[in-house]
Amino acid sequence: MIQLLLNCKNMDKLTATNIFESLSSGVRLDVFRLLVKKGLDGMVAGDIATTLDVPPTNMSFHLKALTQAQLISVEQEGRYQRYRANIPLMLDMISYLTEECCAENPQQCVDMRTASNCSASILPPNPTQSAKF
Repeated sequence: MIQLLLNCKNMDKLTATNIFESLSSGVRLDVFRLLVKKGLDGMVAGDIATTLDVPPTNMSFHLKALTQAQLISVEQEGRYQRYRANIPLMLDMISYLTEECCAENPQQCVDMRTASNCSASILPPNPTQSAKF
């Protein structure tokens, strides 16, 4: 059974700081992005190490740090451990970072959204109902 770590409470500054500290390593950022790409299927530790060309002993260190930050979950599968990204936590973090964007002047957000390289479909809801993306 797949168990995702659902972070139903609001994100707080301490949690956000822990997430950023965990992702400040290039290897951990690569691991997290790879697991996000794999979605619910996740990957076993050895495959993650092979894909990212990281020695297994080093990978263990990085996987442990990501697990402690709750960015990934781990499930035992026989003699392997399968890791999955905590996508709800990632979405909570994105919401935390963007929830008050231009709160005093929503038109500014519309202008910045247009300047962004991100697809409008992945950006937070438009603060002005009149603009369409």
